[in-house]
Amino acid sequence: MTEERPARLAHAPADHPMVPPAKIGVLFANLGTPDATDYWSMRRYLNEFLSDQRVIDIPSWKWQPLLQLIILSKRPFTSGENYRSIWNEELDESPLMTITRQQVTKLRKAVDTRYGKDNVVVDFCMRYGNPSTHDVIEEMVAKGCERILFFPLYPQYAGATSATANDQFFRALMAQKRQPAARTAPEYFARPSYIEALAQSVERAYADLERRPDVLVASYHGMPSRYHREGDPYHCQCQKTSRLLRERLGWDKDGIDTTFQSVFGREEWLRPYTVEHVVKLAQAGKKNIAVISPAFSADCIETLEEINGEIREAFEEAGGEFFTYVPCLNDDDAHIAALMEVVEENLCGWIC
Repeated sequence: MTEERPARLAHAPADHPMVPPAKIGVLFANLGTPDATDYWSMRRYLNEFLSDQRVIDIPSWKWQPLLQLIILSKRPFTSGENYRSIWNEELDESPLMTITRQQVTKLRKAVDTRYGKDNVVVDFCMRYGNPSTHDVIEEMVAKGCERILFFPLYPQYAGATSATANDQFFRALMAQKRQPAARTAPEYFARPSYIEALAQSVERAYADLERRPDVLVASYHGMPSRYHREGDPYHCQCQKTSRLLRERLGWDKDGIDTTFQSVFGREEWLRPYTVEHVVKLAQAGKKNIAVISPAFSADCIETLEEINGEIREAFEEAGGEFFTYVPCLNDDDAHIAALMEVVEENLCGWIC
Protein backbone atom coordinates (compact mmCIF):
# COMPACT_ATOMS: atom_id res chain seq x y z
CA MET A 1 0.00 0.00 0.00
CA THR A 2 1.52 3.35 -1.00
CA GLU A 3 1.73 6.25 1.41
CA GLU A 4 -0.70 9.09 0.83
CA ARG A 5 0.97 12.20 -0.54
CA PRO A 6 0.42 15.78 0.61
CA ALA A 7 -2.49 17.45 -1.16
CA ARG A 8 -4.10 20.88 -1.33
CA LEU A 9 -7.05 21.31 0.99
CA ALA A 10 -10.47 21.39 -0.63
CA HIS A 11 -11.62 24.94 -1.46
CA ALA A 12 -8.11 26.27 -0.70
CA PRO A 13 -6.58 28.90 -3.03
CA ALA A 14 -4.11 27.76 -5.65
CA ASP A 15 -1.12 29.08 -3.71
CA HIS A 16 -2.04 27.28 -0.45
CA PRO A 17 0.73 24.96 0.81
CA MET A 18 0.24 21.24 0.34
CA VAL A 19 -1.01 19.48 3.49
CA PRO A 20 -0.25 15.81 4.26
CA PRO A 21 -3.16 13.57 5.31
CA ALA A 22 -3.70 13.63 9.08
CA LYS A 23 -2.00 10.80 10.95
CA ILE A 24 -1.18 9.69 14.49
CA GLY A 25 2.40 9.18 15.56
CA VAL A 26 3.84 6.73 18.09
CA LEU A 27 7.37 7.66 19.03
CA PHE A 28 9.46 5.28 21.14
CA ALA A 29 12.46 6.73 22.96
CA ASN A 30 15.52 5.15 24.51
CA LEU A 31 18.53 6.58 26.32
CA GLY A 32 20.96 7.01 23.46
CA THR A 33 24.21 5.94 21.94
CA PRO A 34 27.38 7.49 20.54
CA ASP A 35 27.68 7.55 16.76
CA ALA A 36 31.10 5.87 16.95
CA THR A 37 33.72 4.86 19.50
CA ASP A 38 36.42 7.43 18.69
CA TYR A 39 37.34 10.17 21.17
CA TRP A 40 35.30 13.02 19.66
CA SER A 41 32.17 10.93 19.08
CA MET A 42 32.33 9.72 22.66
CA ARG A 43 33.00 13.22 23.95
CA ARG A 44 29.97 14.68 22.13
CA TYR A 45 27.74 11.93 23.48
CA LEU A 46 29.05 12.11 27.05
CA ASN A 47 28.89 15.89 27.07
CA GLU A 48 25.20 15.85 26.13
CA PHE A 49 24.44 13.08 28.62
CA LEU A 50 26.41 14.43 31.59
CA SER A 51 25.25 18.02 31.00
CA ASP A 52 21.64 17.00 31.56
CA GLN A 53 20.61 18.37 34.95
CA ARG A 54 18.09 15.56 35.32
CA VAL A 55 21.12 13.24 35.39
CA ILE A 56 23.61 15.38 37.28
CA ASP A 57 21.75 18.05 39.24
CA ILE A 58 24.83 19.86 40.55
CA PRO A 59 24.66 23.61 39.72
CA SER A 60 26.21 24.25 36.33
CA TRP A 61 28.75 26.75 37.66
CA LYS A 62 30.17 23.96 39.81
CA TRP A 63 29.72 21.00 37.48
CA GLN A 64 30.61 22.29 34.01
CA PRO A 65 34.26 23.26 34.72
CA LEU A 66 34.84 19.81 36.22
CA LEU A 67 33.05 18.11 33.34
CA GLN A 68 34.69 20.04 30.51
CA LEU A 69 38.22 20.29 31.87
CA ILE A 70 38.72 16.97 33.66
CA ILE A 71 36.04 14.33 33.05
CA LEU A 72 35.67 14.86 29.29
CA SER A 73 39.43 14.92 28.78
CA LYS A 74 39.76 11.33 30.06
CA ARG A 75 36.45 9.49 30.11
CA PRO A 76 35.87 9.37 26.30
CA PHE A 77 38.94 7.13 26.02
CA THR A 78 37.77 4.57 28.61
CA SER A 79 34.14 4.73 27.49
CA GLY A 80 35.19 4.30 23.87
CA GLU A 81 37.18 1.19 24.81
CA ASN A 82 34.17 -0.21 26.64
CA TYR A 83 31.88 0.42 23.68
CA ARG A 84 34.36 -1.18 21.28
CA SER A 85 34.18 -4.41 23.30
CA ILE A 86 30.44 -4.75 22.48
CA TRP A 87 30.15 -2.75 19.23
CA ASN A 88 28.11 -4.21 16.38
CA GLU A 89 30.89 -4.17 13.79
CA GLU A 90 28.70 -5.45 10.98
CA LEU A 91 26.30 -2.49 11.20
CA ASP A 92 28.85 -0.11 12.76
CA GLU A 93 26.58 0.84 15.64
CA SER A 94 25.99 0.10 19.30
CA PRO A 95 23.85 -2.90 20.32
CA LEU A 96 21.28 -0.50 21.78
CA MET A 97 20.73 1.02 18.36
CA THR A 98 20.47 -2.39 16.70
CA ILE A 99 18.04 -3.77 19.26
CA THR A 100 15.88 -0.64 19.41
CA ARG A 101 15.50 -0.75 15.63
CA GLN A 102 14.52 -4.43 15.83
CA GLN A 103 11.96 -3.66 18.54
CA VAL A 104 10.41 -0.83 16.57
CA THR A 105 10.30 -2.91 13.38
CA LYS A 106 8.16 -5.47 15.21
CA LEU A 107 6.09 -2.78 16.91
CA ARG A 108 5.46 -1.07 13.57
CA LYS A 109 4.15 -4.34 12.13
CA ALA A 110 1.91 -4.83 15.16
CA VAL A 111 0.57 -1.27 14.88
CA ASP A 112 -0.05 -1.65 11.13
CA THR A 113 -1.98 -4.85 11.80
CA ARG A 114 -4.00 -3.24 14.59
CA TYR A 115 -4.78 0.15 13.06
CA GLY A 116 -4.01 0.00 9.36
CA LYS A 117 -0.78 0.88 7.59
CA ASP A 118 -1.65 4.45 6.62
CA ASN A 119 -3.14 5.61 9.92
CA VAL A 120 -0.25 5.52 12.40
CA VAL A 121 3.40 6.47 11.95
CA VAL A 122 5.78 4.52 14.23
CA ASP A 123 9.38 5.60 14.82
CA PHE A 124 12.07 5.87 17.49
CA CYS A 125 14.47 8.45 18.82
CA MET A 126 17.26 8.74 21.37
CA ARG A 127 17.40 11.18 24.25
CA TYR A 128 21.13 11.64 23.67
CA GLY A 129 22.79 11.26 20.30
CA ASN A 130 21.04 10.22 17.10
CA PRO A 131 18.36 9.94 15.86
CA SER A 132 17.55 12.97 17.97
CA THR A 133 14.11 13.62 19.38
CA HIS A 134 13.97 16.97 17.56
CA ASP A 135 14.79 15.48 14.16
CA VAL A 136 12.27 12.63 14.43
CA ILE A 137 9.51 15.00 15.59
CA GLU A 138 10.26 17.17 12.53
CA GLU A 139 9.86 14.12 10.29
CA MET A 140 6.63 13.01 11.97
CA VAL A 141 5.04 16.44 11.68
CA ALA A 142 6.08 16.60 8.02
CA LYS A 143 4.30 13.27 7.48
CA GLY A 144 1.10 14.73 8.87
CA CYS A 145 1.15 13.54 12.49
CA GLU A 146 -1.34 15.80 14.26
CA ARG A 147 -1.28 13.64 17.41
CA ILE A 148 1.78 11.94 18.89
CA LEU A 149 2.09 9.36 21.65
CA PHE A 150 5.57 9.55 23.14
CA PHE A 151 6.72 6.31 24.77
CA PRO A 152 9.96 6.28 26.84
CA LEU A 153 11.18 2.68 26.87
CA TYR A 154 11.81 2.49 30.62
CA PRO A 155 9.75 0.00 32.66
CA GLN A 156 10.29 1.98 35.87
CA TYR A 157 9.92 5.76 36.09
CA ALA A 158 12.91 7.87 37.08
CA GLY A 159 13.60 11.56 36.71
CA ALA A 160 16.92 10.78 35.03
CA THR A 161 15.32 8.53 32.39
CA SER A 162 11.58 8.91 31.75
CA ALA A 163 11.34 12.55 32.83
CA THR A 164 14.30 13.82 30.84
CA ALA A 165 13.03 11.97 27.75
CA ASN A 166 9.67 13.68 28.18
CA ASP A 167 11.42 17.03 28.71
CA GLN A 168 13.19 16.64 25.38
CA PHE A 169 9.97 15.64 23.66
CA PHE A 170 8.22 18.81 24.80
CA ARG A 171 11.24 20.94 23.90
CA ALA A 172 11.04 19.48 20.38
CA LEU A 173 7.35 20.39 20.21
CA MET A 174 8.21 23.98 21.14
CA ALA A 175 9.98 24.32 17.79
CA GLN A 176 6.87 23.45 15.79
CA LYS A 177 4.67 26.13 14.23
CA ARG A 178 1.74 23.76 14.35
CA GLN A 179 2.14 21.66 17.46
CA PRO A 180 0.56 18.21 17.41
CA ALA A 181 -1.55 17.09 20.34
CA ALA A 182 0.67 15.09 22.68
CA ARG A 183 0.50 12.24 25.17
CA THR A 184 3.23 10.49 27.11
CA ALA A 185 3.02 6.78 27.95
CA PRO A 186 3.43 5.89 31.63
CA GLU A 187 5.88 3.42 33.12
CA TYR A 188 4.88 -0.25 32.98
CA PHE A 189 6.91 -1.83 35.82
CA ALA A 190 3.98 -3.76 37.33
CA ARG A 191 2.05 -4.65 34.17
CA PRO A 192 1.22 -8.38 34.27
CA SER A 193 2.28 -8.93 30.65
CA TYR A 194 5.67 -7.33 31.34
CA ILE A 195 6.19 -9.45 34.47
CA GLU A 196 5.16 -12.51 32.48
CA ALA A 197 7.72 -11.70 29.78
CA LEU A 198 10.43 -11.32 32.44
CA ALA A 199 9.45 -14.61 34.07
CA GLN A 200 9.51 -16.44 30.76
CA SER A 201 13.01 -15.11 30.04
CA VAL A 202 14.23 -16.44 33.41
CA GLU A 203 12.59 -19.81 32.83
CA ARG A 204 14.18 -20.12 29.39
CA ALA A 205 17.62 -19.24 30.75
CA TYR A 206 17.32 -21.68 33.65
CA ALA A 207 16.09 -24.47 31.38
CA ASP A 208 19.44 -24.37 29.54
CA LEU A 209 21.53 -24.73 32.71
CA GLU A 210 22.81 -27.97 34.20
CA ARG A 211 22.61 -26.54 37.72
CA ARG A 212 20.02 -24.15 39.07
CA PRO A 213 21.63 -20.89 40.29
CA ASP A 214 21.73 -20.30 44.05
CA VAL A 215 20.16 -16.88 43.64
CA LEU A 216 18.86 -14.55 40.94
CA VAL A 217 20.21 -11.01 41.24
CA ALA A 218 17.91 -8.36 39.78
CA SER A 219 20.30 -5.52 39.00
CA TYR A 220 18.74 -2.13 38.30
CA HIS A 221 20.48 1.03 37.15
CA GLY A 222 21.40 3.06 40.20
CA MET A 223 20.75 6.66 41.17
CA PRO A 224 21.67 8.86 44.15
CA SER A 225 19.76 7.90 47.31
CA ARG A 226 18.90 11.56 47.69
CA TYR A 227 16.64 11.39 44.64
CA HIS A 228 14.54 8.74 46.39
CA ARG A 229 14.23 10.94 49.48
CA GLU A 230 13.18 13.83 47.26
CA GLY A 231 10.23 11.87 45.87
CA ASP A 232 11.50 9.90 42.86
CA PRO A 233 9.48 6.62 42.80
CA TYR A 234 12.16 4.61 41.01
CA HIS A 235 13.44 2.67 44.03
CA CYS A 236 9.96 1.58 45.08
CA GLN A 237 9.04 0.56 41.55
CA CYS A 238 12.21 -1.54 41.21
CA GLN A 239 11.43 -3.34 44.46
CA LYS A 240 7.89 -4.03 43.28
CA THR A 241 9.07 -5.41 39.94
CA SER A 242 11.37 -7.84 41.77
CA ARG A 243 8.59 -8.89 44.13
CA LEU A 244 6.08 -9.46 41.34
CA LEU A 245 8.65 -11.41 39.33
CA ARG A 246 9.44 -13.60 42.35
CA GLU A 247 5.75 -14.22 43.00
CA ARG A 248 5.12 -15.12 39.36
CA LEU A 249 8.03 -17.59 39.46
CA GLY A 250 6.68 -19.05 42.70
CA TRP A 251 9.94 -18.58 44.57
CA ASP A 252 10.65 -18.00 48.27
CA LYS A 253 11.49 -14.50 49.51
CA ASP A 254 15.23 -15.16 49.32
CA GLY A 255 15.02 -16.25 45.68
CA ILE A 256 15.70 -12.81 44.19
CA ASP A 257 18.09 -10.12 45.44
CA THR A 258 17.49 -6.53 44.29
CA THR A 259 20.65 -4.49 43.69
CA PHE A 260 21.77 -1.33 41.89
CA GLN A 261 24.65 -0.74 39.47
CA SER A 262 26.49 2.02 37.58
CA VAL A 263 27.47 4.12 40.59
CA PHE A 264 28.98 7.47 39.58
CA GLY A 265 30.70 10.09 41.76
CA ARG A 266 31.15 10.26 45.51
CA GLU A 267 27.54 10.67 46.57
CA GLU A 268 25.73 7.78 48.26
CA TRP A 269 23.62 5.83 45.74
CA LEU A 270 20.85 3.29 46.14
CA ARG A 271 22.14 0.15 47.83
CA PRO A 272 23.15 -2.61 47.75
CA TYR A 273 25.62 -2.03 44.92
CA THR A 274 25.55 -4.94 42.46
CA VAL A 275 29.31 -5.30 42.14
CA GLU A 276 29.78 -5.46 45.93
CA HIS A 277 26.79 -7.76 46.40
CA VAL A 278 27.95 -10.44 43.97
CA VAL A 279 31.35 -10.49 45.68
CA LYS A 280 29.65 -11.06 49.04
CA LEU A 281 27.56 -13.85 47.52
CA ALA A 282 30.68 -15.62 46.26
CA GLN A 283 32.43 -15.19 49.60
CA ALA A 284 29.35 -16.56 51.39
CA GLY A 285 29.50 -19.76 49.35
CA LYS A 286 26.92 -18.95 46.68
CA LYS A 287 29.13 -19.86 43.77
CA ASN A 288 26.39 -20.12 41.14
CA ILE A 289 24.31 -17.01 40.41
CA ALA A 290 22.23 -15.51 37.62
CA VAL A 291 21.78 -11.80 36.94
CA ILE A 292 18.86 -10.10 35.19
CA SER A 293 18.36 -6.40 34.38
CA PRO A 294 14.65 -5.53 34.59
CA ALA A 295 15.21 -1.77 34.28
CA PHE A 296 16.54 -2.02 30.73
CA SER A 297 14.23 -2.68 27.79
CA ALA A 298 17.23 -3.47 25.56
CA ASP A 299 20.73 -4.76 26.11
CA CYS A 300 23.27 -1.95 26.15
CA ILE A 301 26.64 -0.90 27.57
CA GLU A 302 25.35 -1.26 31.15
CA THR A 303 24.29 -4.87 30.62
CA LEU A 304 26.67 -6.26 28.02
CA GLU A 305 29.88 -4.62 29.23
CA GLU A 306 29.19 -3.77 32.88
CA ILE A 307 27.10 -6.74 34.08
CA ASN A 308 28.35 -9.45 31.74
CA GLY A 309 31.89 -8.05 31.91
CA GLU A 310 32.96 -6.12 35.00
CA ILE A 311 30.43 -7.58 37.44
CA ARG A 312 31.01 -11.12 36.17
CA GLU A 313 34.75 -10.65 36.66
CA ALA A 314 34.28 -9.34 40.20
CA PHE A 315 32.17 -12.38 41.08
CA GLU A 316 34.66 -14.83 39.60
CA GLU A 317 37.66 -13.15 41.24
CA ALA A 318 35.89 -13.50 44.60
CA GLY A 319 35.57 -17.26 44.11
CA GLY A 320 32.34 -17.48 42.11
CA GLU A 321 32.21 -20.37 39.66
CA PHE A 322 29.06 -20.06 37.53
CA PHE A 323 27.67 -16.73 36.33
CA THR A 324 24.61 -16.61 34.07
CA TYR A 325 23.48 -13.37 32.49
CA VAL A 326 19.78 -13.37 31.56
CA PRO A 327 19.47 -11.06 28.53
CA CYS A 328 17.09 -8.11 28.44
CA LEU A 329 13.70 -8.68 26.84
CA ASN A 330 14.85 -6.90 23.68
CA ASP A 331 12.55 -7.81 20.75
CA ASP A 332 11.12 -10.94 22.39
CA ASP A 333 7.54 -11.40 21.20
CA ALA A 334 6.13 -11.37 24.76
CA HIS A 335 7.88 -8.04 25.36
CA ILE A 336 6.54 -6.57 22.12
CA ALA A 337 3.03 -7.69 23.10
CA ALA A 338 3.39 -5.97 26.49
CA LEU A 339 4.53 -2.74 24.85
CA MET A 340 1.63 -2.93 22.41
CA GLU A 341 -0.79 -3.11 25.33
CA VAL A 342 0.56 0.22 26.54
CA VAL A 343 0.25 1.70 23.05
CA GLU A 344 -3.35 0.53 22.63
CA GLU A 345 -4.43 1.88 26.02
CA ASN A 346 -2.87 5.27 25.37
CA LEU A 347 -4.24 5.65 21.85
CA CYS A 348 -7.81 5.21 23.12
CA GLY A 349 -9.91 8.20 22.14
CA TRP A 350 -7.57 8.99 19.25
CA ILE A 351 -8.12 5.88 17.15
CA CYS A 352 -10.32 2.80 17.57
